[in-house]
This record gives sequence, C-alpha cells and structure tokens, in this order.
Amino acid sequence: MAYESNGREGEVKREVNELSLLYEVSQALGKSMDIREVVGPVLNTLAEKMGMTRGTLALLNRKTGEMYIEVAHALSESQRKRGRYQSGEGVIGKVVKTGQPVIVPHISDEPLFLDRTGSRKNLGREDISFICVPIKIGAEVIGTLSTDRFFDKTISLAEDVRLLSIIASMVAQAVRLRQESQEEREMLIQENLRLQTELKERFQPANIIGKSKGMLEVYRLISQVSKSTATVLIRGESGTGKELIANAIHYNSLRANKPLIKVNCAALPETVLESELFGHEKGAFTGATNERKGRFELAQGGTIFLDEVGDLPPMVQIRLLRVLQEREFERVGASKTTKVDVRVIAATNRNLEKLMEEGTFREDLYYRLNVFPLYVPPLRDRKSDIMLLTDFFVERYAKANNKRMHRVCTHAIDMLSAYHWPGNVRELENSIERAVLLSNEGVIYGYHLPPSLQTSAYTGTVPFGTLQGELDNLERDLIMDALKASRGNMAQTAKILGTSERIIGLRVLKFKIDPRRFRT
Repeated sequence: MAYESNGREGEVKREVNELSLLYEVSQALGKSMDIREVVGPVLNTLAEKMGMTRGTLALLNRKTGEMYIEVAHALSESQRKRGRYQSGEGVIGKVVKTGQPVIVPHISDEPLFLDRTGSRKNLGREDISFICVPIKIGAEVIGTLSTDRFFDKTISLAEDVRLLSIIASMVAQAVRLRQESQEEREMLIQENLRLQTELKERFQPANIIGKSKGMLEVYRLISQVSKSTATVLIRGESGTGKELIANAIHYNSLRANKPLIKVNCAALPETVLESELFGHEKGAFTGATNERKGRFELAQGGTIFLDEVGDLPPMVQIRLLRVLQEREFERVGASKTTKVDVRVIAATNRNLEKLMEEGTFREDLYYRLNVFPLYVPPLRDRKSDIMLLTDFFVERYAKANNKRMHRVCTHAIDMLSAYHWPGNVRELENSIERAVLLSNEGVIYGYHLPPSLQTSAYTGTVPFGTLQGELDNLERDLIMDALKASRGNMAQTAKILGTSERIIGLRVLKFKIDPRRFRT
C-alpha cells in the first residue's frame, strides 16, 4: 500500500503490488456482494502485502447517525463492537461529516484520535500512523475504510490514501447493500418486537394459557374491558380459570397498582360474609371486640373480586346492590355511611337466569352485575389448548418436585385429548401433578393418568389389574412413540424398537393403531 521510493525498481514493485491487490478486490466483488466476504479478504491482503497492522470498515446507520465497525482486521470481537462513533466524533466521525480523507502521521499528536476500540493502548502510539478515507455513493458518505501502520518517514502516506480511495470506490455498492440490509433488519426486529408487545398486551395476558378460538375471544374481551371501570361478570364452569381472568382484567387496568381483594361468597356463612364484605363496628355483635374494615374498604381505589356470586344470601344481595348503585354502604352496627371507589368483578358457575326464575337471585342485582359479561369456555370446547396446558403443568410440577420430565407419550396424549374434562383446567392440573409424581422415567405414560381417563373407549385402553394388561399398555405406548419418531414408517419403527417389520405389523393390527396418522 505504501512503498519505498528508491528508484525505478521500487516503482515497478509498487505498481505490480497495486495491480495485484486491485485485481483481487475485483475478483472478490465478482463472486459476492456480501460485504464481509468482500472486505474481509481485502483487509487481510492489505496486511499481508502492504504492511498494514490494523484495518476497519465502518458503516453509517442513517437512522441514528452512528458509525459502527462492520469488518475488521487484527481486532478482537469485543474491540470491534466498541468501535462506535457519532458524525463529527473522532477521526472517523470527521471523515463522515466532511467527506474528505484524513492522514494522521502520529496518532499520539492527534487529539481527535480516540482509539475507541482500545486496540493500541499497549503500543507506542507515537510510532503509529492512521489513514481514513470515505466510502461514497455520489456525494453521500455511507461508510469509511481505515488502516494504521507503523510510522516510516520513507513511506508516502499520500500513496496509501490514493490506493485506499480506489478500493473504497470499488466496494461502495457492496457497502450500500450491506447498509440497507442492516437497516432493514433492524427495522424488522423493532417492528416484530412492537407487534409482539402489542399482541401480548391486547390478546394474551401472561397468566393465562390457551390459543384456541374461544380463548382468543376471551383475550379480546379482556383487552376491551380492562382499561374501563365497568363491572364485569365472568361466567363459566367450575375449574375454567375465572379467577385468572379477573387477575388479568385488574392487572391490565388503570387500577393495577391498587389492591385486588378476593372474596369467595360460597365459602362463608351469611353472618360472617356480611362482616367480611362491609366490616363492623366494635360491639356490633358478640365477639366484635374491635372495629374492622371490610373487603370493600380494603379494596379502595382498586378492584374487588366476588367469586361464586350466585351463592350470595338474599340480605347480602340487597347490600351489594346498593354498593353497585351508590358506591356507599354502612359497616355492620354503624350509622355512618362509607363511600368507596371500587371496581367490581364477579364470577359464577351457576345459572343466574334460572335462579332469578326461582326467586333466589335478585333481578336488579343481576342487571347491575351483568354490565360486561365474559364467558370462559370449558376445556372440552378448547381441545387444542390441552397440550399447551399439559406442557405447562408438567414443567411446573417437575420443577416443584425436582424431577426431569422429557415428554408425554402418544398414548397419554390421546387419552388427554379424548377425555371430556368435567373438572376443566383444575382437573387437568391435578391429573398432571399426579402423573409427574408417579413417573420415575422422565416420561408420562397412559397408566400414570387417573382411572377416570383409563376407561375411555377412544384410547382402547386395556383394563388394569393383570400383568398382561400392563405389558400390553407399555408395548402399545412404545410402538406409538416409535411410529411418531419415524413419522409412520413401519420399517424405521421396527429398527428403532429392535424387531422385525412383520412383528410391528402384527402389533399394529392387535392394538388397532393407524400408522397414517403419524405421517404429517
């Protein structure tokens, strides 16, 4: 790159080296427009043939105005990553800002030289020369090409600038493509993160699992109602996760930093429930030795969750109606009215319409609670969520019990999918906890699941109680797992299990297994 000027022989040698270098650059450009594939070998050649000690190619991020080192020679990865400059900052920043090359004979004499990479801190800085040239498309600077070498007064640094400028113009188009590719990639990453955050906030609260159509509708309704102050009535069978829905609504609301107070209306007798909800004064009844705040007062500014609201006694229904209408109540035994700012979320698995017909649930209270109804589908109507929930519970209880669980076998998956789950997610959770405790092999097999699942005609489960029954179940599980691994290939299944294809064929017929179901 720089050459001794000692006569015609030196000039010829310089020209030959230049031509050789430029030829190599043109050859690299002909093979690829990937900047790393082009510039990396060029920097290596400059070091090998021209005495360069370090070299960098820096790109300009047009959105942020920051320069960053994309390709480097003789820099570690951590040093390369530290090489970042704003326009006008340091020598590289100056070249970007002015569009003119810069020669620094002694970097120790140049205050603009920052050594941001830290690659020269253990060297004699006064002996190092630094050259930086712009990479341009038209008048626009899109990057820089820079080198440093040990200072030699017999070497013309101007010749280095001339050659580097030629190389910079040759790789400019590849640099532009890389620059645009990086900017597009960053834009896509940011857009992806934005969309993921938006989807998470709008559709799927972190404490709920499920991607079925029914659950997506639940997420949509949660996103609609969370930011409001509307009273919500969550309907659904026992064990569907109504309390989790209440949590999601509260913690995605404007009241998220305020209390969420929960009351199970079916768990307390009428006399205790009234005191729990509204509090009592000292001496209001036998045993009331001190005044006590009720749950509504404790939830001031936040949310109160009334679970099993269909089981409220008639007198408590009247008092709750007043709170919903007027946002005020009196403690038990008090004459002073207490005002509250509380959002009410109620839940029930009861048929409130039928209770109204029977006269056990007030019609006016029903309409006050049913401002924004939200129905949670039972697990039997969201079969696609069963394995998502199963994986979650397997991981949870494996961790809780210090076990390593690898998988759930195909037979067990079939049993889980075929069962009607009257107890919904709560029943599934209990079943998986039991299975994790019973498994000692890191695999959940069908016989680890509760007896209520074993009787499903769909799975063809052989009744337990005999040695042959146990062996048949284990053999069926192993064959189905091998078919799954081989995607229904009978020969491969036989090879996995160390037997013949004929025997596998007989067993498949015996257990009524359809290998075609594993081919997708």
